[in-house]
Order: sequence, then C-alpha cells, then structure tokens
Amino acid sequence: MSKHLILCNCLESQPIDATAIGQATGLKCSRVHRSLCTAEIDKAAEALAGGDVVIACAQEADRFAELAEEIGAEAPVCVDIRDRAGWSDDLQTAPKMAALLAESLLPQPMVKALDVTSEGRCLVLGAPDVALAAAERLADTLSVTVLLDRAADLPLTRRFEVVQGRLKRAEGTLGAFSVLIDGLQMVQPGGRGAFGLTPLRDGARTECDVILDLTGGTPLFSAPHKRDGYLRADPGSPTAVAEVLMQAAQHVGTFEKPLYLRLESHLCAHSRAGKTGCTRCLDICPTGAITPDGDHVAVDPLVCAGCGACAALCPSGAILYDAPPVDNTLMRLRVLAETYARAGGDAPRLLVHDADHGGQMISLAARFGRGLPGDVIPLAVAALAGFGHAEMLAALGMGFAAVDLLLAPQTERDPVEREAALARAMGAEGRVRLLDLADPDQVSEALYGAAVPAPVAQPVLAMGGRRQVARLAAKALLPGAEAPVALPAGAPYGAVVVDTDACTLCLSCVSLCPSGALLDNPDRPELRFQEDACLQCGVCAHACPEKAITLVPQFDPTDAALKQRVLNEEEPFCCVECGAAFGVKSTIEKIMEKLAGKHSMFLNEGAGRLIQMCDDCRIKAQSHAKGNPFGLGERPVPRTTDDYLSKRKDH
Repeated sequence: MSKHLILCNCLESQPIDATAIGQATGLKCSRVHRSLCTAEIDKAAEALAGGDVVIACAQEADRFAELAEEIGAEAPVCVDIRDRAGWSDDLQTAPKMAALLAESLLPQPMVKALDVTSEGRCLVLGAPDVALAAAERLADTLSVTVLLDRAADLPLTRRFEVVQGRLKRAEGTLGAFSVLIDGLQMVQPGGRGAFGLTPLRDGARTECDVILDLTGGTPLFSAPHKRDGYLRADPGSPTAVAEVLMQAAQHVGTFEKPLYLRLESHLCAHSRAGKTGCTRCLDICPTGAITPDGDHVAVDPLVCAGCGACAALCPSGAILYDAPPVDNTLMRLRVLAETYARAGGDAPRLLVHDADHGGQMISLAARFGRGLPGDVIPLAVAALAGFGHAEMLAALGMGFAAVDLLLAPQTERDPVEREAALARAMGAEGRVRLLDLADPDQVSEALYGAAVPAPVAQPVLAMGGRRQVARLAAKALLPGAEAPVALPAGAPYGAVVVDTDACTLCLSCVSLCPSGALLDNPDRPELRFQEDACLQCGVCAHACPEKAITLVPQFDPTDAALKQRVLNEEEPFCCVECGAAFGVKSTIEKIMEKLAGKHSMFLNEGAGRLIQMCDDCRIKAQSHAKGNPFGLGERPVPRTTDDYLSKRKDH
C-alpha cells in the first residue's frame, strides 16, 4: 500500500506543488495544510489513524509522535522539506522536495554495535584545588579516585580515594582504561592527625572506566574529543568544569558502541613477507585505533571513533565503512538524482554535510537568510571524512552537476582535501568544492554565486566496489580521454614502470603483489601488468632486489587499463640435455660466466654443465654421477641361514 503524504506550507511560508511531488514519488498526497501542528491538528490525527503516514515536517516530529501515541496509532515518518528546500529565495523547489521525500523513505540499514559497560570508576587528574573539588561533587554518583602529581593537604573525607604519583601512560577507552603510575603513594587512613602516605612505588597499574582530565595540559590521547570516556576541560573555566562534571556523572551503565568499520583482512595491502607497502589507514587514523598486525592491520572497535577517513583512503576495500555501508550511500545518491530528474529538475548539485554542524547551518540559513538554492540537494552523512573520491565521482556520474562538502569544525581536513584533489584529477575539476565556512549566510552566498557546469550526458549505473564505481564515473566524466591522466602523489591508481636493464625477471614482485596486478607467464620469462588492479601500495618496489620498479600515479580511463601488458620479457634458456625452455637466458649466461671454471664447486666441466640443465635433467645427472651424495653404493648380497651355519662350522 502506498504511503500517505501529509503536506503543510507552515503558515504559507513555503510553496508546495503537491501534484508534482506525488507524480515523482508515487506517494498519495493530501491537500496542502496551513497549520498542521496547531489549528489543523485534528487533520493530522485523522491521517495518523489511517496509518502508514509520512508528514512533511520535521520540526514538530515529537508533537506528532505524541499525538500518535495518544490515539494508539503508529508514529509517522517526519521529513524536513522546509529548511532544506521550501525556505529559499529560489521558488523552484518541487523537484528537490520530491527527491528529499523519496530518499527519506529508503530502508535504513541496521547498525551493528557492542555493549560497553561502565561501573563508574572515575580517575580525576589535576591540581589539588580543582581535582579535589571535582571529586567532592562526583562522589555521590561515581567511584572516584584523585591522582595528585604533587604533595598537598589530604582531605579527611573517605568519600573518595586520593593518591599521589606521576601518570606515565594511559590507554584504552570507556569502561576499559588502563593507567600506569610511577611514584605511587596511597593514603594510610589510620591514626590520629593528618593521613599519611605509603612508600613510593613505580610501575603501579590500575584500571578505570572514566578519566576526567582537569590538568589543562597536553591530552593523554590523540584526538581527545573522539576518545569515549576521556573528558577534559580547562581548569580555569568554571563553566567548562561544571559541564564536564555533568557529563562524567552520566558515564555509568551499559552503552552501545557502534561498529563503524568492517575489515576484510585478506584484501589488505599493508605488507607482504616483511615488506611494508600501504600505510594510508595507519597514517590517517586520528585515534590510533588501527595498528599493524603482521601482513595486515587490525582495528580496535572500541577506540575507533567512526570518522571514516581510513575507509575513504583504503585502496583495496579492505576497510569498509559499515555504519551505514557504502551501498546505502550510493543508493541514496541514486534515488535523489533520479527523483529530482523525474520531477522535472535539471542539473542538480549535491551539498554533503554532517548532521550536527551542517544541519544547523542549513536550518539557520533557511530561517534567517536566503536558504539553499533550488538545485542544491543536501545530503547528511554520518562520517564526512568517509565521503571520499569514489562517492564524489559516483554522485557526478549519476547526474549531479557539482558536489560541495560543507566542513564542520571537527572534520579531519587532510583526508577530505586529499580525496577532493583526487576526484578533481579524475575528471571532477571545477565540480568539487570544500566549503569551510562558519556563517550560514556565507554558505548561501557561496552556493548561489557558483557557476553550475553541465552534468554528464549519460548517467552511469554505479555497480561493484568503490574502485569500480569510481572508474565508471571517472570514465563518464572523461569521455574523450585517450591517454592516462596524472594523479596526485599517493593516489591508489597508477602504473608500474620497470627498468628493463636492471630487472632480472626474478618475479619476486609477482609473488608479493597483494592485488594480482603483476603477473608472470608460465610459458616464458615475462612480467605482465594490469593497471586496473594496481593499488600503488609499493610492496613491489620495496621487494625488488634490483630497485628496478617505479610507481607512477595516474588514471587510465581507456579499456587498456583492463588488459594485461608486458613490462619486461627475455628469451628463455634451453636445457643442454633435453632442450626444454627454463629460466632466463641472460641470467643463466651471467651465472656461467661467474661460476663455471672459477668457483671451487664448478671447476670441472660436468659441474658447470649442471647450471645449464633444467630441474629434471640436473637431478638425473647428479644421481648418476660419481660421488653422488645421495648414492648408497652397491647393494649388499642378502645373507641366508646357510651362510650363518657355514660360518659356525668354520669356527
């Protein structure tokens, strides 16, 4: 059954074309109400009683949910088409409204999560005056221990613990912090007068659930705002301290930790046989959640903050963002573009933003400014840094004319800038922008004042993994390209150049290539290469004993990238006994030149001849040669009972 769409123009502050929206989305539309949340609330109740309702208003979602509960109806789906579309200087908003409504009705993937339990064991760090005062306020809620780094008057209260020492190291996350303390002295509560302290002890280790850092110094962790359970504030700001104390008091109980990433270890190109290749995820992870694990990497799901940068940069797809997965993002892009076009829109632009900062900027721009242009479709994503070059190119390949990313204050700039530069080099020049703006009016002006390029002539169907989607979209954006285009250093696409004078065709690069881009020929000495499969991880270059391999970052949009081509080849050497081809002719000749008649093991002609034999003939020659180390001599004659008896008679 089709859902029933309830429309409201919010006191006639936005134009709504119910007919165009209904035709594009296939939804059954109501008449356009004027004040659905107040004067016409009875109409909302009547619609809710009928079930399967979508209300085109997100501002009053709580009110409509309460109304549904009162009348025993199912809570409606509430979609914002006002701030994101209707409140705009551009009156042509029907295609965008239809696109937003269609996208909101897509099924939401279930996010996997782990249960994290915090028992409220809180370690407070800081100067005595600030730390002890904070402990007093938290003692009724948490099990508090104060770590003082210098001597101070110890409180006589036993509502919380006080120790002295130097914090040497801290690791872990909410519910599982581990700290190492040197010079630890604990309170001895017995006796009259002030409390005493135990003797100094180094290397003391303890665990806690929450760390409250009021030192005002260097954070204990990289990206401290992303470390669950690690709270810090400027000790000189009473407001900041009060706020962080309130947060700390709420860190007791069982919490759900989303599993942001999915790891396919067998695809990882980090290392092979001790030769380090790709380190993109290790270099970019702000929290240190990713660590080397043999030839692959490991991800600590409890430390991971879900920024998505590693998934955007991973060349092989070994690390995938899973909350939500990439397929869901691509589906949202496709529905937005197709619905917008079906509603009569032309050349839409995409504005990618986070839900918090970006959502607020759009709302403020709509309420107090010009709002968004009618052709700019906002897309809220869970991880802005995870919207990489593949997603940017996919959006352009599906029919969006341009892609703008509205950065938030806490967005990791480096991965976003790298991915945007890569997308531009792969055909999106003039189509991808990063908007690092803090004022809603500036956002509106940047969007209204931008030139809109023409979209691709024929939208592509995004299928396959991120690399395949990026290739399809880039090929559509470079329709006339007949040669590879240069890419920035570190790009995950490119060619391998081999110095044929230095290469000995040892094929160590082939055996270690994690993606199968380098291949051999079982019939002759030959090194082959398929550019489409190359990750530019560098394992081959690091493993080459002759240093004959160079990586060239580039993107070849032609079909030549999908075919194997020969990088180096030589004539095989033919066995002097059977004539079978084996080995590399130049290599065998060099070995003969250096060893035959010169090395002590190859002084005689027969030994030197072994070098020129294939494996089978070499084994046969050695087995029949004199002094064969595997030979057992002549087989002795079996002795019978008569032999033993005759020997006894002789004696």
